[in-house]
Amino acid sequence: METKTGVAMMRQQEKKGKRVLVIPQFVWAALTLLGMASIWQLLTILLDIPRYILPSPIDIGTRFVSDFQVLFSHSLTTLTEVLLGFGLSLAIGIPLAISIVYSRYLANSLYPILIGIQCIPMVSIAPILVIWFGYGLTTKILLACLISFFPIVINSVVGFRSLDKDMHDLGKSIGISEWKIFFYLRLPNALPHLFGGFKVGITLAVVGAIVGEFVASEHGLGYLQLTANARLDTTLVFATLMTLAIIGILLFCIVHLFERILMPWYHDNKAGGGK
Repeated sequence: METKTGVAMMRQQEKKGKRVLVIPQFVWAALTLLGMASIWQLLTILLDIPRYILPSPIDIGTRFVSDFQVLFSHSLTTLTEVLLGFGLSLAIGIPLAISIVYSRYLANSLYPILIGIQCIPMVSIAPILVIWFGYGLTTKILLACLISFFPIVINSVVGFRSLDKDMHDLGKSIGISEWKIFFYLRLPNALPHLFGGFKVGITLAVVGAIVGEFVASEHGLGYLQLTANARLDTTLVFATLMTLAIIGILLFCIVHLFERILMPWYHDNKAGGGK
């Protein structure tokens, strides 16, 4: 036993003596993206691909800079739809998930219906929403809400149900009320699942807003992409896609930042290889 302890202490001292170079995650992502863009640029030159079929990354970046004001203006519209739709999905999804956890009737009746609704493509629902609510902002908000609603509800239900039964019974045995058990035990235990659903939901809300703009819009990145595609302006189409990717990454990072702030204990104790 003493020998094993001594060996373990020696290994810990060796690890402390070694300096480990930790490369931030965004550096790996940037290098990978740079490599892919370089290959893309090289192929467009070697294969002499026309710009209207596949523009090079340099052409896309140049167009992004030259049309930045236009892209930024349309981005504000799309971002408004995304945030309002995502906020609506949170306002409805989390209380509904709590109700499903505490109500056996809703768990047996409403839960399967939600799964069935999720199997319906949102593109097929969009024309119906246009008939009901017109071409205004409401249609895009509802589409962003509907497409981000399901992962938020499912992850919330899984998170709220993940509380250990023995922990729940211990709280009840010492006279803690159900709402205190929810606030002090069930909710903190569910936070990792909740933020997992939020991360998926915020990116899907971008997709929902773009689908709404494809169907009924006179402004936004989806509308800009449609008009550019009609003019065979492929470079602007790719610049629009680049803008959408930037918006999605920024929104995901904001949700991740809130997760780090609200759950420092989770990331400090997490055993993961992708740090």
